[in-house]
Amino acid sequence: MKVQFAPINIPLERRLQTAAVLQWVFSFLLLGQLCCGLFVILLYKNYWFLYVPYLAWLYFDWKTPDSGGRRFDWVRNWTVWKYFREYFPMQLIKTVDLDPSHNYIFGFHPHGVLVAGAFGNFCTNHSNFKELFPGFTAYLHTLPYWFRCPFFREYLMSSGAVSVSKQCVSHVLSKEEGGNISVIVLGGAEESLVAHPGSFTLFISQRKGFIKMALTHGAYLVPVFSFGENELFKQVNNPEGSWLRTVQEKLYQKVGFTLPLFHARGVFQYSFGLMPYRKPIFTVVGHPIPVRQNPHPTSEQIDELHQTYLEELRKLFEKHKRKYGISEQETLIFK
Repeated sequence: MKVQFAPINIPLERRLQTAAVLQWVFSFLLLGQLCCGLFVILLYKNYWFLYVPYLAWLYFDWKTPDSGGRRFDWVRNWTVWKYFREYFPMQLIKTVDLDPSHNYIFGFHPHGVLVAGAFGNFCTNHSNFKELFPGFTAYLHTLPYWFRCPFFREYLMSSGAVSVSKQCVSHVLSKEEGGNISVIVLGGAEESLVAHPGSFTLFISQRKGFIKMALTHGAYLVPVFSFGENELFKQVNNPEGSWLRTVQEKLYQKVGFTLPLFHARGVFQYSFGLMPYRKPIFTVVGHPIPVRQNPHPTSEQIDELHQTYLEELRKLFEKHKRKYGISEQETLIFK
């Protein structure tokens, strides 16, 4: 493998962008594990004056990720997030105005490897979300597992991330005066296993829980497609039926998440590393699907609205794909 090295005289702006992305990758790959390890060390060393107060805090705060979280604008305003978004670069695009008197579910597609577009656009104050959607508050729902990691849970919640549990989604969508947005990456960790460059496969055909939540609370549905999300990393080849895919799927079935084996570029060379490629991300927010509240929807009503959502998602992709460099022959595959 021929290694391509980056130029030595790298502009300061590029260095800051690279450092910002390194910090983001580190946060999602290692920080949670390091925080758990630190807590184990505190227990092992019997630093009771540190872990006892924190355990007391956890006891009273355990359900916070399920009840709207605890965001801090101080963290969301960190300059590092500005450079993070500029690295790719990343852009949030609105196709129509939304009425802030309603609550909404943004169905985010595709998952990609590390959900860069969802984090950059909805978990920082350096996106143009507030300008595009004034009067709204967005909550990015993620796996409950992350909120069980001591210390890391505080960091994650400070960005505006909350649990994807049914209880939390209900809490967000129950705001009577409207103005809340639940951002749900509908393909989940399973979809990350097919996040190869050029792939447009979405795990959505059997995902209907969000439809039931929308009907129960009368929340409008909005398809969101993040063009370029799957181009940031390459994965080790893992076709269906391969030993690697089998192991990844069994891990998903056992613990609810899985680990794609990915790589991209390095810091000082372009051939191999964990730094994502500099590929532009265009996160396009589609048209809302009006939903009439129905506390007890039937299976037929859920299936009908689910089909409507799939049609609107496909329309969104077809309308914008050529604008973002996708050929006419490419189409979405629903699994």
